[in-house]
Amino acid sequence: MDQTSASKVDVGGFIDAQTISRFQIGLLLMCASVLFVDGFDAQAIGYTAPSIVGEWHIDRTSLGPVFSAGLFGLMIGALLMGPLADRIGRKRIIVLSVLAFGLGTLATVLATDTQSLLFIRFATGLGLGGALPNAVALTAEYSPQRRRATMVMAMFAGFSVGAALGGLLAAAIIPAFGWRSVYVVGGVLPLLMVPWLAFKLPESLRFQAMTGRANDAVRGTLQKIAPAHRFADGAQFVITEPNLPGQPVAQLLRGGRALATVLIWIMFFMSLLDIYFLSNWLPLVLNGLGSSVSMSAAIGAMLQVGGLVGALALGRVFDRFSYRALPVVYLLAAGAVALIGYSSGDTVMVTIAIFVAGFGIIGGQNGANAMAATFYPTSIRSTGVGWAFGIGRIGSIIGPLLGGALLARHWSLEALFSAAAVAALCASLAAFGLTLLARRD
Repeated sequence: MDQTSASKVDVGGFIDAQTISRFQIGLLLMCASVLFVDGFDAQAIGYTAPSIVGEWHIDRTSLGPVFSAGLFGLMIGALLMGPLADRIGRKRIIVLSVLAFGLGTLATVLATDTQSLLFIRFATGLGLGGALPNAVALTAEYSPQRRRATMVMAMFAGFSVGAALGGLLAAAIIPAFGWRSVYVVGGVLPLLMVPWLAFKLPESLRFQAMTGRANDAVRGTLQKIAPAHRFADGAQFVITEPNLPGQPVAQLLRGGRALATVLIWIMFFMSLLDIYFLSNWLPLVLNGLGSSVSMSAAIGAMLQVGGLVGALALGRVFDRFSYRALPVVYLLAAGAVALIGYSSGDTVMVTIAIFVAGFGIIGGQNGANAMAATFYPTSIRSTGVGWAFGIGRIGSIIGPLLGGALLARHWSLEALFSAAAVAALCASLAAFGLTLLARRD
């Protein structure tokens, strides 16, 4: 049914009032595909680590700095690309980032020692760090408020699918083609996506409306979201949120956002510390217990499979209960992570424990992503999400280094994974603090 709009159209309010369209689903799938290759490439080093150790005849703990170099690149990419995207747009940064990490992943096949591998993983991380927060922000800005957590978490499931398939692919092709074949696949896929993203990925409507320079483009995109709607001639498309002045990073700590921002940073820090501790060291620990390289990769991939199930199952929960379930999800993760250390002699039990840990810690991280994208206004959204990921990446850098240090000190598996469980417990406490702030407001 046709409908005539007023002279000014609030873009955010209009999106919130619509049902989810095929156009929005298509955008979600495009962003999910970005995170698919992002997850594949980010986790590849963990799955290929046992083969690299065997070929280069090095101690497994010497890969700790390599793991952290890639994550340091991710941190720098997130911290720099978030504020830049708030100035020049989400789409440009996403396309540039995919090109950068595709080239970096492909270049990994040239590595001949830990020094060259460390440098290449850092450069690859710069691209990986720029793509992820902007895909989250773009999906959030196209999602109606009542379904935002579901949309963002469904999109972010692409990361878990890519990371899990990376493990399964590594298990299948490393015995036949060697560990470098994983990086050939991981480099070619994103490079093939670049032209498609450049031509098909839309820019953020809220960003375009806030700049005031793309009124016709906003009209055309809104028409795709609601084909039956008719806008008045001369309609102006606006954002009712304030366009916050000054440096976007400074605005994260102003306007009553300071305490919530710090709690978000703590939650991301602890959550990502745990995720990367587990992602990078599980295959090596399992291999050291006697599992084959293929079996270690396959069991380790259950972390990402659990994360995928968590992302798909928890979105509606967070939309309905407004993230009040997030502390409980992280608490579940803490218990499962601790259980991994006490189940190492039982293949079935350790597989279940890893799956539940992925459900809680990665599912919880997906909820945290959606929370951050919802909390910050449009003018600083990419900055807010990017800095949350950037601070979180400090945790992800520490996680692999901590694992290497504890293994070097010959900690028992029970003690090792109990220590990892403490990080998930801290994330739960930070999430609980955020729920208390929301009640107070």
